Amino acid sequence: MAEKDLVNFLKKIEQLNKISELIKNNPVKKKELSDCKNHEEVICLTSKWGFEIGKRWGEY
Repeated sequence: MAEKDLVNFLKKIEQLNKISELIKNNPVKKKELSDCKNHEEVICLTSKWGFEIGKRWGEY
């Protein structure tokens, strides 16, 4: 894995961990996320929350 890819991989993990913490502490956001029916809805919702998880780590 190239260094650039590793950095992007770790950044995505960081974003996902932040989302996990957010929904643990916010039942409304947890419900919004659980109501998503597919990957695109998850990406759209989390983008509104300020996260960038839509790209695969090698696509940055």
